[in-house]
Amino acid sequence: MSNSHLFLKSGFPRAPLQNGLGRYVCQLQRVTLKFCKHHGSSRGMRAFLENHLVDFAKENPGIVVYVKPRRHRTPVLVGEYLNGDREWLNCRNNTKDEILKWMQLLKTQNGSSSSLRLRKMWHTDVPSIQGPWTPFTLKSPDTNLTTYPNTNDSQPLDIEESATEKLIELFKKQKLNDQSVNSIDAKQCLKELE
Repeated sequence: MSNSHLFLKSGFPRAPLQNGLGRYVCQLQRVTLKFCKHHGSSRGMRAFLENHLVDFAKENPGIVVYVKPRRHRTPVLVGEYLNGDREWLNCRNNTKDEILKWMQLLKTQNGSSSSLRLRKMWHTDVPSIQGPWTPFTLKSPDTNLTTYPNTNDSQPLDIEESATEKLIELFKKQKLNDQSVNSIDAKQCLKELE
């Protein structure tokens, strides 16, 4: 386990400004596309600027798009959000379709997803290592092959047999043993009489 989470901001998970309760407000405020006009690793970024940038800007009028050419640098996408967070993506040797997908991803995020260590409202000194409970955790594997409605009323494994049921079962076993003993005694008596 790494200790990289120690340097992240921590907080409780919440929707930013209760987004979605009224109207939806896109959390992405501005996008800066940085690229080189001549370098080969910026080829996909240049193709994106020629083919998809105008359409993206028309579809998202609330997002400000900056284009910043830089000499001999790797192409970069920088997204700035309403809560002040910045998301930085390296787009070296990406195609125009990949860059469009990254732009859509930046548009749908709220900015704090990757830079926030989530804290929980509860604490335990002995955390469970067994995993979450499901309704199928203690079920018998025979139920996978059962056809329903089932006439055999077998109990699930997670329900213990009650004390009353145990006593009834012991009584039935004792009664069967007594009957078998009595039948053996009756047979011996008949043989003796003959």
